[in-house]
Amino acid sequence: MARILVTDGMDQEAVKELKNLGHEVVEKHFEVEDLKEQVKNFDALVVRSATKIRKEIIDAAKETDNLKLIVRAGVGLDNIDVSYAEENGIIVSNTPKASSSAVAELAIGHMFSLARNIYIANVTMRNGEWNKKQYKGIELSGKTLGLVGFGRISKETAKRASALGMKILYTNRSGAKEGYDEYSYVSMEELLKKSDFISLHVPFNKEKGALIGENEFNMMKDGVYLVNLARGGVVDEKALLKALDSGKVAAAAVDVFEKEPTENKELYTHKRVSLTPHIGASTKEAQARIGKEVIEKIKKNLDRRTADVCC
Repeated sequence: MARILVTDGMDQEAVKELKNLGHEVVEKHFEVEDLKEQVKNFDALVVRSATKIRKEIIDAAKETDNLKLIVRAGVGLDNIDVSYAEENGIIVSNTPKASSSAVAELAIGHMFSLARNIYIANVTMRNGEWNKKQYKGIELSGKTLGLVGFGRISKETAKRASALGMKILYTNRSGAKEGYDEYSYVSMEELLKKSDFISLHVPFNKEKGALIGENEFNMMKDGVYLVNLARGGVVDEKALLKALDSGKVAAAAVDVFEKEPTENKELYTHKRVSLTPHIGASTKEAQARIGKEVIEKIKKNLDRRTADVCC
């Protein structure tokens, strides 16, 4: 059967099932130079966001031509050079369904944290401060939430926010979606101008750069709240800091960063930023679902391909 390298961790029940299916599973993270050597010895790679599969890794894999499948255990594929891999006969897949609820719940959690000052009150109370009068918050009910992008995660976020009494606006590069008439499709500019909260649910486009920069911040309401659980780079961190310092952005929630682990001390120590270390999909339930979906991808793409070659 196949040799599978899992570089960024995976649900242990899924690992056991893969082994029960007869596969050899190696769970170990390798830095780039070591990965270039190791990848030659495996039929499949399972990665999350930490491992970057670029041209040099794919070129190394082609030296033995063993690598047949790369599975991103998560939603985005921006850490994999998909086109180059497929040009070289390597199937690339992901698990888009498994983590939508987990990320949506974290987005809502961050909105509550921002609205009620939970993120900063937790810090100051640990320092012995009792800042009750300083932490007058706002309610989510009645506020307008603008969703940039309207894929699976965004739709799950809309469902939860709507249940809290929020008005939902969304913008999407493919236009309005059928079956979501309870939400309002608007242009990007209108969304930026009208939203009290803005939550981002789009991939990072390296060629175009940040989607939210100084111009976009200038269009927003004064005192807007920004939530980014999408990808580092979608928001220009320097522009965000400027908007926070000016009061244009009342507070921001950031789960993803331009560089991870982040070295932007000015951002991660800012008093109006709620932080998490890229944990959108990090729930027991989501990781179990991801593991099951990874197994299905291997059964569909790797086991079938192996059978076609050998029989």
